[in-house]
Amino acid sequence: MRFAGGFRTMLTLSTAAMLLASCAGAGGRPELPPASFVAAKEQPGEEYVIGPLDSLNIFVWRNPELSAKVQVRPDGRITTPLVADMPAVGKTPSMLAADMKLALGEYVQNPIVSVIVDSFSGTYSQQVRIVGATQKPASLPYRANMTLLDAMIAVGGLGEYAAGNKARLIRYDRATGKQREFALKISRLLKDGDASANVKLEPGDVIIIPESMF
Repeated sequence: MRFAGGFRTMLTLSTAAMLLASCAGAGGRPELPPASFVAAKEQPGEEYVIGPLDSLNIFVWRNPELSAKVQVRPDGRITTPLVADMPAVGKTPSMLAADMKLALGEYVQNPIVSVIVDSFSGTYSQQVRIVGATQKPASLPYRANMTLLDAMIAVGGLGEYAAGNKARLIRYDRATGKQREFALKISRLLKDGDASANVKLEPGDVIIIPESMF
């Protein structure tokens, strides 16, 4: 009877271990839930935050001489007529427009200012970076409803010696202030057409693809 009880205990522990293993990816990392290839309902992402090297169109209504097309400098600032070294990085277009209105208010009565992003790079926290064994490692501006498949198409797929099923995704968890790692099965997605391996990405994600050891 003792033997039977011990056997049942071992069987229970073994089953639990198998279940835990099935929930974890390579190296014990958890896997993200699958995402559909096309979102059932397109939804806007987080409000865009201006980044270095973004091109902006500053429009001041009825004051064309104060309007300008500018590029955000690497130091995160812009210069327009009457406004020098205005911080732009980290602000939304509406926030920057409000700051420009305040600055121009010293020279123009009740200026109406609009800020339009002509071309964008975004801050690092709004990019998806893919590094390692891929055709062309890149930093991609995050787009609403972006998935792993979208990112891999943008970088030309896996490299010749990529270990795609050992790739991992690093994501900053805002709730805890810590980084989390998730297992990715990129080869399963691209080579086997396994839709369950396609996952939804978030701004700031980093995808690391190692090379195969053989």
